[in-house]
Amino acid sequence: MNTAQAKLLSWVLVETSHPGNVGSAARALKTMGFSDLRLINPKIPGVVKEPEAIALASGAQDLLEASKESCSLQSAVTNCTLVLGLTSRDREFGPPALDWVDARRLIMGALHQNQQVALLFGPERTGLDNQHLSLCTHRVWLDANPDYPSLNLAQAIMVCAFTLRESLNQSSEDIPKHSLGDRLDMADYADPAEVAAMLEHLRAGLEAIDYLDPANPKKLMVRLQALFARSRLHKEEIDLLRGIAKQMILKK
Repeated sequence: MNTAQAKLLSWVLVETSHPGNVGSAARALKTMGFSDLRLINPKIPGVVKEPEAIALASGAQDLLEASKESCSLQSAVTNCTLVLGLTSRDREFGPPALDWVDARRLIMGALHQNQQVALLFGPERTGLDNQHLSLCTHRVWLDANPDYPSLNLAQAIMVCAFTLRESLNQSSEDIPKHSLGDRLDMADYADPAEVAAMLEHLRAGLEAIDYLDPANPKKLMVRLQALFARSRLHKEEIDLLRGIAKQMILKK
């Protein structure tokens, strides 16, 4: 397996409740050759030191101890070309939806160009919420029994890690040059953190020209967020939109 490309993958666990799931996730990742585990607002701070987490890591304690715990999901996905939120629930708004097969093609295209990729897994009981998904470039689901699509957190991570290991074991000639209309050269795409900051700037601009009523915003920003997620904005387009927002505020 291409270990350099494997290191470009960040596995992000958001608000995980059970220490055992954190330990099991570390074990799954180490078994499949991945190492970048990030923990965002775990329900138990310092969860990697919990006895259940250590026990279920079962030999992957080094990966567990090397994991990065943070309170900021936005900082965890900064500089990531792709941020994929794993969830089986449909959403009215949010980023474009992909099945795991198509998502793997996008991931491999990004890794082939040495781009950072993040996979997000939500809380065990509720999964990723709309705020989490607002920082994703895509919403991804695993093909499962439609009558019972629920997977344990560590099981979902193992499925993703195993199939990505298979893809990384393939020769570079097997990686498609085009995937779902995306070019492999994705270096100019804005990361979700940049898009989120631009949306806040744009919100202020729309309020300044009285187009957006902060007391009754309805779904304007949610719709704009979904529009920009589908568009896959480039960095120069972010600069353009922020320039417009700045002028709106100055004209107030």
